[in-house]
Amino acid sequence: MTNETGPLVLAKTGWVYAGGKVETIEGKQYTVGQIYAEYMIPAEQRSPYPVIMVHGGTMSGTNYTGTPDGRDGWAQEFARAGYAVYVVDQVGKGRSPYFPSVYGPKAPTDMANNQSRYVAQEKFKQWPQAHLHTQWPGDGTFDDPAVQQLVASQLPSIKDFHRQQELNVAGLIALIDQIGPSILMVHSQAGAFGWPVADARPDKVKALLAIEPNGPPFYPVSFTGAPDWFSYSDTMALRYGITDVPLTYAPPVSDPAELQIVQQEKADAPGMVRGYLQREPARQLPNLQNVPILVVTAEASYHAPYDHCTVNYLRQAGVEADWMKLADHGIRGNSHVLMMEKNSAAIAALIIAWTNDRVAR
Repeated sequence: MTNETGPLVLAKTGWVYAGGKVETIEGKQYTVGQIYAEYMIPAEQRSPYPVIMVHGGTMSGTNYTGTPDGRDGWAQEFARAGYAVYVVDQVGKGRSPYFPSVYGPKAPTDMANNQSRYVAQEKFKQWPQAHLHTQWPGDGTFDDPAVQQLVASQLPSIKDFHRQQELNVAGLIALIDQIGPSILMVHSQAGAFGWPVADARPDKVKALLAIEPNGPPFYPVSFTGAPDWFSYSDTMALRYGITDVPLTYAPPVSDPAELQIVQQEKADAPGMVRGYLQREPARQLPNLQNVPILVVTAEASYHAPYDHCTVNYLRQAGVEADWMKLADHGIRGNSHVLMMEKNSAAIAALIIAWTNDRVAR
């Protein structure tokens, strides 16, 4: 396998399951709660720590193992840079089997969501930055071969977002305990998994790469187009701020209602969401404070108006996360599915450079 950056030579490929337990379902025994990962071990492994790549909500591990127009994915780019790579299928997705009686009902995928949020958002202009999108490797119509590959790859999700978090946090902790200290990459919906995994294993998560992680803190935002752009929900989605499962706060939180929060009166800048922070004095997140954390935001993504809310929340809690806004590095026009777009290799190179710098090799 080759691309413009040179050959990829692997010492080994394979797969592994982690976590899970045996349960009896309709009189038969099954393993449930397990998480699947396929791995690539480069012939020249230059990092002692593998990278675990966790896909987003309607996706699977194929997000990282290639692009819809046939180029190498981030898994190959990281392996070429000397990192062993483990690409996950979330619990209940792809090669991680689905058990309705244990996981609950599924939520179907919505093909129209791809056009308005990922592949042709510049035509819909639902948020202020959407018109800047230029990087989809096709014309963004339903007949576009790259779009057809994307929609064919998508999978239903466990409907209950809290249940998703419980199952995948447990599965990822089991995977790290099984393969050893690792760098954890999470995208989109999986962002809500990354924080509690790093919180539970701060000694084993050697860095957390949060690629447009689920947010903003506490309350979701809907996009309405001009002139108002944003609609603020009154239904809380992330009771612990950046996730809906418990985190280690100092002083401790026995009930998430103890987190006193306040919404910004004024946004950080025009075209930005007014996010939520803790009321001062803010509780701290001590277990995340020594984990190198990178938050990556694309210029035209629906995360562009609100990823600052996540970064602000972390920093208020004593977590000095680095925030990589791709446009500041000359990488422009990307959507939320940045690992699939025309300049995906350049984005991977930036993240690899940060990881090389921040994680001991």
